[in-house]
Amino acid sequence: MSQADKLKQGQFNNPETPGYVGFANLPNQVHRKSVKKGFEFTLMVVGESGLGKSTLINSLFLTDLYPERIIPGAAEKIERTVQIEASTVEIEERGVKLRLTVVDTPGYGDAINSQDCFSTIISYIDDQFERYLHDESGLNRRHIVDNRVHCCFYFISPLGHGLKPLDVQFMKAIHNKVNVVPVIAKADTLTLRERERLKRRVLDEIDEHGIKIYHLPDAESDEDEDFKEQTRILKASIPFAVVGSNQQIEAKGKKVRGRLYPWGVVEVENPEHNDFLKLRIMLITHMQDLQEVTQDLHYENFRSDRLKRGGRLSSHGYILPLSPAYVPVCPLASLHLPHLRQQNLTVDVYNYYSSVLNKQHRCYSNKTSRVVYKEVRNTCARWIGVILLLSLCSSILNYVVSFCSCNSSFCMFMTSLGLGRAAGALVLCA
Repeated sequence: MSQADKLKQGQFNNPETPGYVGFANLPNQVHRKSVKKGFEFTLMVVGESGLGKSTLINSLFLTDLYPERIIPGAAEKIERTVQIEASTVEIEERGVKLRLTVVDTPGYGDAINSQDCFSTIISYIDDQFERYLHDESGLNRRHIVDNRVHCCFYFISPLGHGLKPLDVQFMKAIHNKVNVVPVIAKADTLTLRERERLKRRVLDEIDEHGIKIYHLPDAESDEDEDFKEQTRILKASIPFAVVGSNQQIEAKGKKVRGRLYPWGVVEVENPEHNDFLKLRIMLITHMQDLQEVTQDLHYENFRSDRLKRGGRLSSHGYILPLSPAYVPVCPLASLHLPHLRQQNLTVDVYNYYSSVLNKQHRCYSNKTSRVVYKEVRNTCARWIGVILLLSLCSSILNYVVSFCSCNSSFCMFMTSLGLGRAAGALVLCA
C-alpha cells in the first residue's frame, strides 16, 4: 500500500477519543467561511472642523483615506454646507479582509446658525437603512452590500466646559439610529486633572439629557480574567480622550508615532498619555457587537416602523414599499400569489405583497366593470341614433314620392333636367 493510500485511509478512521463525533469543528467551518467572505464595517466621524478627525482615522487603521483632500480656507467655510464624503478602502491583515467605509461630514458646526446642520447626516443614515431594506426585500438577496452606519465617533471639543447645545441636539437626534461613541479630541491640550474633570462633566450631561451612547457588553462568566479586566478598563475610559498623529518621532531610542513639543513628546499609542490605544482595542474587539446592535436594534426599529407605514404604487405600476428614489422591486404584471409563494420572502414581506396584489385585483375588477358598462352604453346610443336616422330618411322619402305623384308637372321638369329616371324610380317605389 502506497503512502498516499495510507494517508487517504487515515482520514476516514474512527477517532481514538471515545464519544467524539466532530461537532467541535463547526466553529472552524464558520471561521473559514467568514474569512473567505470578508467583513464589512462602516464608521462615521462627526465633529467640528479642526478637531483632528481625519488624522485620528488614519492613525487608527494605519492608512491614508484622504490622499487628495483639499482643506478649504476661512472664506470658503462661510458659505459651506454640511456634506457627506464616504471613503472605502480594502484592508487585509493576515489573510483577513476588511472592507472599511469611513463617512466624514465636513462642514458640520462651521456655520453661524447650526440649528439644522445635522439634517443631512440623519437623512444619510436613514437612506442607508432604506437601501438595505430594499435589497433585503428584493428577489435576489444573495449579494447585499451593507452600507449601514455601524458606529459613529462624535468628537467633542476640549476647549469647552462640557457639551455644547449642538452636541446635545445632534446626539439626541441619532442615538436611536446608530451606536454613538463620544470622543474628546486633542487631549494633549488638557492636563490629566482637566481631562478627568471633563470626562465626568460630559458623562453627567449625557445622563442628564437622556442620551443613549454605546455601552460595551459585560464579559461572560467563562471569559478569562484578562479579558474581564480589559472590558472594565474600557468601560471606565468612556468618553475616550485621544490624540492622533501620523508622524514618526524618536523617543527613548525608538521610533514612535506622536507629537513633539518643547516640553516633551506625546506618544499616540501610549495608554499613559491618552486613550487612543483603548479606543482602537474597543473598536476592534467589539466590531461584531457593533454590527449586531445595528442589525438587531437600530435596523429592526427602522424596519418595523417602515413596514407599519406600508408602501404605495408608482405611476408605472411598480410596488414601492420604500422611497421612490430607489429601484422598484418588481412589476405587478409579473406578480401573482403562486409566484410569490415560490420566492424566498419573509412572512411580513409576503403578507405585504399579498395585500397589495389583492387590493390591485379588486381595483382592476371594479375598473373593468365600469369600462364594460361604458362600452355597452355607447354602443346602444350609436344604434339608437342609426335607427332614428333611418326613420327620418324614410319619412322624407315618402313625402317626396307623394309630392311627385300629385304634381305631374314637377315630374316633367325633372325629366327635362335628365332626372326622369330617378323620378320614375321614386314613383315605382311608391
